[in-house]
Amino acid sequence: MFEQNTISTRRTFVKSVAAAAATTAILGQSSLSAYAASSQEGHNHLSGAGINVLLVHGAFVDASSWSKVIPLLQGQGYHVLAVQNPNTSLQDDIATTSQALASLSGPTILVGHSYGGFVISNVAASNVVGLVYASAYAPDAGETVQSINDKFPATPVGKDLTSSYRSGFIWIDPQAFPQDFVQDVENREARALVAAEKPLAPVCFGTPSGTPTWKTVPSWYLVSQHDRVINPDAERFMAKRMGATTHEAASSHASPVSHPKDVFDLIVAASDGIRK
Repeated sequence: MFEQNTISTRRTFVKSVAAAAATTAILGQSSLSAYAASSQEGHNHLSGAGINVLLVHGAFVDASSWSKVIPLLQGQGYHVLAVQNPNTSLQDDIATTSQALASLSGPTILVGHSYGGFVISNVAASNVVGLVYASAYAPDAGETVQSINDKFPATPVGKDLTSSYRSGFIWIDPQAFPQDFVQDVENREARALVAAEKPLAPVCFGTPSGTPTWKTVPSWYLVSQHDRVINPDAERFMAKRMGATTHEAASSHASPVSHPKDVFDLIVAASDGIRK
C-alpha cells in the first residue's frame, strides 16, 4: 500500500514538473518574441534611418574633431561620413567635400564647423536636403572669411594666428590655442587638440564665396555664445540672414568637442525638419 502510494506520488510529481517546464518554455518563448519585436520596432523607428550626414571640419582641426558627435548619430541610425579636407585652398576643400558627397546615395545633410561652413555653403548636389552650421561661417556671394570678420569686433584669436611648422601655412599659436579655441574642456583634452592642430593655407580665408547653397536649401545654425574665434554676433547675423532655425549653446568655438550633444540635437532637428 505504502509502495503504491509512493509510486503514485512520484508519477504526480513528474507530471507536475513536466507541466511546469512546458509552461516555462512557452512563457520564455513569448518573452523572447516580445523582446525581439520590441527591438525590431525600436530599430525601425531610429530617427536617422535612410539619411546620410556628411561632417565637414573647420580650420586648425581635422575630422577627428567630430569623434564625440559621430557615435551619437550612428546610434540613431544615420550613415555618417567625416571628410578629411586638405585645407590647402577653398577650391581644394570644396572639391574634396564634393567627392565625399558623390560617394553617398540618398538624402544627405551637410554639417560644417567653423571654416567648414564656408565649404558646405559652396557645395551643391541634388541629394543635399539640409545644411547645419555649428559655430560656422555662412557666407553670401562674394564674401570671404576675412570680410565677414571685419564687420564685427575682433575676437582674441586674431592676434594669435602665426606661422606653423608647414611652410606658407598658418595656425593658432599652440600656447594660445586652449583659451582661444576650446576654453571649456579639461586641460588634458585641450592639449591633445593642440598636439594635433592642423595648419591651414591663408588663401582659404581670402577666397570669396560663390552663390551659397543656403539660398535654396533649408538651414540650421548653432551659435556658440562664448566663441573666441568667430564673434557670436557674427554668427547670429549669418543665421538670421539665412533664415536658419537657430539654437544657442554656452560653448566655445569648438562646439563639436565641448558640446557634442547640442550639435547632435541640431542635426536631428534638421533631419526631422526635412521629413515634414
